[in-house]
Formats: sequence, C-alpha cells, structure tokens
Amino acid sequence: MVSGCKIGPSIHNSNLAGLGAEFLQMLDSEVDYLHLDVTDGHFVPNITFGHPAVESLQKELRQDPSFDMHMMVSRPEQWVKPMAIAGANQHTFHLEATDKPGALTKYIRENGMKVGLAIKPGTTDMALVMTVKHGLGGQKLMKDMMPKVHCLRTQFPSLDIEVDGGVGPDTIHKWEEAGANTIVSELSSVSWLFSESKRSSSVFPVSCHF
Repeated sequence: MVSGCKIGPSIHNSNLAGLGAEFLQMLDSEVDYLHLDVTDGHFVPNITFGHPAVESLQKELRQDPSFDMHMMVSRPEQWVKPMAIAGANQHTFHLEATDKPGALTKYIRENGMKVGLAIKPGTTDMALVMTVKHGLGGQKLMKDMMPKVHCLRTQFPSLDIEVDGGVGPDTIHKWEEAGANTIVSELSSVSWLFSESKRSSSVFPVSCHF
C-alpha cells in the first residue's frame, strides 16, 4: 500500500511470453492485485488474451493473486462464467458494452466475483455518487463513500462529481475537500445555506441542488 492507495500493475505492455515471471516479480514487491486487460478486437482494435491465460497464471503463481479483469470486450456477459472458473476475482466491464448493466452486475456476483464498472472518457459529463441507500429520504450519510469521490476526482480532474444523500451544513465542506463539486442537499438545509449570515464564498464553493 502506498499513501492509502491500492496498487495493481497492468500487464498491457508486458512480454506475454514471460508473463508468469513478471507477475511473480510483482507479487514479490507486495502489490495489492494484478490488473489484466482483456481485449477482443471488436470493442477495441487489438486482441490480448482470454480466460485460458488466467487459468494458466493461477496455476503458475505460487502466491494467491487477486486478478482484476478489465473486460474491454463487446459481450462481457459471455465471459463472466469462464473468467470465474479460471480464477478471476473482479470482473470490470464497460458501461458502453452492455444495455443491461444491472443484470450483468447481478450475474457477476452470482459467479463469486466483485464487480467493477469502467466508463470511456467521452461517455459522461457527470458522475453521481450516492451517499445513502437509494429510494428513501432522511437517511444517515454514508461517509465511507468519500474515498470513491476522491478516487474519481484524482482520475478525472475536470469531471462534475455530484454527491446525493444526507449532505448538510456540517458535511458540505468535507465532500468538497474529497472532490465533489456538485451537492444535492435536503430542503431542510436551504434556510441555513441561504441565510444572509452564512452566505459567503466559503459556503458556496460548489453547485448546490435542492
């Protein structure tokens, strides 16, 4: 771990003939996981490898590695079960590659893997991070969502990042510091946020929606 971040080396430009040896070297360096880019020649122009390579690596490596599969493929659902059987730990699919992301998420979890969601840079102008469970108002803020906001801001400096749920006067600055620049707040916070005594540039550094 470095500065609280998990480190996962990518093998995208590695020597595939010596992949096992390179992975062993990385694991000896105490990386947190191994990131494998799977491409099919359709979703992206090039082709890398598939689940047989993952299965071979699982047998080759003496440690128990954590494999994050970045599935840059046109039909990610087709490879969920094969990747799970091969030993993958996380299946990261592209939002642009499926019209049923909810069903795919459920299917991945049913096969014992964590779910990752990848988005191309030009797909969206804003990312919304829910800070309460969706559907009901008046819930307690989930502060453990702050690292997600911080990670998004680090990766996408110009992206609008919105947080929605339980954000009020006591927490708005913390979310700004984490990287959010758009805040959804309860109506009950309006009187505080817009009172003449409180209104200042320090209170409104971000866009607020009620």
